[in-house]
Amino acid sequence: MKIPRPMQKLIESFERLPGIGPKTAQRLTFHLLHFPQEEIQKFADSLLGIKKEIKLCSECKNVSEGDLCDVCADDARDRRTVAVVAGPLDVFALEKTGYEGLYHVLHGIIDPLNNIGPEEIFIEDLIVRVEKMLTGSNRTENLPEVELILATNMSMEGEATAMYIAKMLRDRGAAFESLKITRIARGLPVGGDIEYADDVTLSRAIEGRSAY
Repeated sequence: MKIPRPMQKLIESFERLPGIGPKTAQRLTFHLLHFPQEEIQKFADSLLGIKKEIKLCSECKNVSEGDLCDVCADDARDRRTVAVVAGPLDVFALEKTGYEGLYHVLHGIIDPLNNIGPEEIFIEDLIVRVEKMLTGSNRTENLPEVELILATNMSMEGEATAMYIAKMLRDRGAAFESLKITRIARGLPVGGDIEYADDVTLSRAIEGRSAY
């Protein structure tokens, strides 16, 4: 059976989304076929709204409706601490932990195999932002110390990105000497069994041990 062209185009569009294979794309398309016209229109308007109404925060590059995101606009946040993350979803994850600092969203990680270098993500913007924080040319003036938390994933690419950022900042000279650079801890997950952990995870858990 040949699928009508409009439906095939929608199936192909769904297949371009992460985590959606051909069968799931077909199920979604046929499911939408039974939606009322007004519901389809709302769905279409929502998709268009992402591109028309959502922008990147001018300070941290997180998704936002205005020039500044809610976090950057909140004066109650700890402006001495900035967590560097790969994408906006990481911001939502860290917010659930009670983290009260600021963020910087890279929108990717260094991945040479996929032709993603430092120039394709917001690393240079991070360096400029940190320099302004340290030299007192923005709202962090008179604050004693700035901490940069490198919170990229523990994958090879995430580690490489964190190492690259740390090196770039440390090579910037005297103005960056007061910057504290930290990396999120690595080790066993909550509920994990030691006997099933790999050697690398166990060694990092030992290295990252803390007082109890």
